Amino acid sequence: MMYIKDPMEIERKSFEIIESEWKQNPKSYEEAQIMKRIIHTTGDFEYGDLLRMGEDGIEKGLAALKPGFKIYSDTKMIQSGINKANLKVLQGKMYNATHDEDVAIQAKKEGRTRSMVGIEKAVKNEDIQIFVIGNAPTALFHLLDLLEERKQSPALIIGVPVGFVGAEESKEALMNSPHPYLAVKGRKGGSPVAAAMVNALMKIKVQEAAHGGE
Repeated sequence: MMYIKDPMEIERKSFEIIESEWKQNPKSYEEAQIMKRIIHTTGDFEYGDLLRMGEDGIEKGLAALKPGFKIYSDTKMIQSGINKANLKVLQGKMYNATHDEDVAIQAKKEGRTRSMVGIEKAVKNEDIQIFVIGNAPTALFHLLDLLEERKQSPALIIGVPVGFVGAEESKEALMNSPHPYLAVKGRKGGSPVAAAMVNALMKIKVQEAAHGGE
């Protein structure tokens, strides 16, 4: 049986098919790369219509990807989906606190989700300028509350929690917030979508570095 085996060729061909079939009209190269990466990950062209971007969200997110950067994710699944080669090239780290022992103990004691307690721990770390929420609406709601309380704003919030309870509402809250963001409107989303968005940003940054920052 004949089929394509080279992963780079599979990706190239996939993007070629996406570009030939999508009905969307991305406003910029960066938006197109994010949209293509999400559609490639999910096989769902509707994401092209659901993608939302706050003012300067992409620009500030890319600027934050400087050596030593840290990205907080609410699930380890997001970390698993990150392109490790590009993360290494950009000298960055992924961070997740939901499975930390102190977080688990505090969450159980207080009857709250570990995602909420993990966010509390993360916002105290000034090295974290990008927050990626792909699973828990409670984490996104709580993040927005904490940022308002602490009067701080990260470089970028990627908010794509999935589900039927609070997911859509949490993303609406993000889109109505003063923070730079990338989001997916409605109930759809999830950790694979979140990882795809991070990977798209890192790919753009790596390409910029390869061309001297042009």
